[in-house]
Amino acid sequence: MQFCQKILQNGLQLIGEVNPSAKSAAVGFFVRTGSRDETPEVSGVSHFLEHMLFKGTERLSALEVNAAFDNTGAQFNAFTSEENTVYYAAVLPEYLAEVTRLWIELMRPALRDEDFDLEKNVIKEEIAMYKDQPSFDVMERCRGLHFAGHPCGNSVLGTEAGIDALSSGQMRDYFGRRYAPNNMVVAWAGHFDWDQVCSQVLEGCAGWSSQLTSRTLGHFAGSHRQQRLDRPTLTCEHICLMHEGLPAQDPRRFAAMLLATIVGDDVGSRYYWELVDRAVAETASMQFGAMDGTGVFYSYFQCSPASAAQVRRTVGAVFDGLARSGVTNEELTKAKNKTLSALVIKNELPMGRLVDLGFNWIYLRQYHSVADDVTAIKAVTVEDVNDLIRQLSPGVFTEFAMGPGLTA
Repeated sequence: MQFCQKILQNGLQLIGEVNPSAKSAAVGFFVRTGSRDETPEVSGVSHFLEHMLFKGTERLSALEVNAAFDNTGAQFNAFTSEENTVYYAAVLPEYLAEVTRLWIELMRPALRDEDFDLEKNVIKEEIAMYKDQPSFDVMERCRGLHFAGHPCGNSVLGTEAGIDALSSGQMRDYFGRRYAPNNMVVAWAGHFDWDQVCSQVLEGCAGWSSQLTSRTLGHFAGSHRQQRLDRPTLTCEHICLMHEGLPAQDPRRFAAMLLATIVGDDVGSRYYWELVDRAVAETASMQFGAMDGTGVFYSYFQCSPASAAQVRRTVGAVFDGLARSGVTNEELTKAKNKTLSALVIKNELPMGRLVDLGFNWIYLRQYHSVADDVTAIKAVTVEDVNDLIRQLSPGVFTEFAMGPGLTA
């Protein structure tokens, strides 16, 4: 593995991890913008803009964009989160230059009014689709409740009314401010020629103008509020808890990741044995989400309405046990093995490696090899995890629940 980096005069950052033994290559544009960077007037614009980039440029129509990717056999897509919008493709090495050139062009889209007006309906359909998925809806609502007053609580999708009110001019203004070269990272992983891709980006992007970009930072412990929504159309109770976490920049994030695995992994966790194995809940999970300057743990449960009270009592007992006795060496060893297996398997493919490579640079401005992350995970001790439990008190949380109606 060879790590390479370069910064253009306009602030655009280029990074790459060259793996000559790989049989594929991947490229991604990481734009440091998401829903937390939006004002209420443009709620949902980051995700909407992600869609619009595939509508083409002054030279290419949407059909021609799709054909250009299809002709290379690329596996390509994009995603938007609270903090980032990422555009990526994985291809055979001989097509990487062509796909990199295509992404460079797409990063300066046409943003045509007719495409904007048509895509509004697609976005509103997507919002409606996710509202029909209770697991997504309850977590979205819980995030807004947990981060009340903090920009991390902004909805990625926005609302139907907000999308209706959004204008193409507002989108173009947002694009001009946030899609600046000094707010972006271009990353490559796998089998590729570093000098070749750098030359492509220098030719295609050096003329982009930098902008003043900012983001509201600051840790947020959460509102610790509780809300419930009656949804008569549902048959199950859906419960989301959000707990104070750690920022992506905190070196203890590996301990936080292992704690979430011990408490809420799909198999063999405390949630699993106490809730799923005993048929109290159909689903019980905890995950850790490290963010820019802050972070959260989030737990999700799906159960019958009659079991909701028991789920809450059991979860309370799990948190009491953590506060009283912490975790064990056996639990930590199992969590490390699960985490290390998932990490190594994902990073064996250039596409899987690309995401970790890009986000390490976005959040830390550092290169971390797979071996570095493996070493950091192995170094976590029981004392590290238990100190984290004492500091963060996971038994203190924000809760949002929804179901068909209250039960005794």
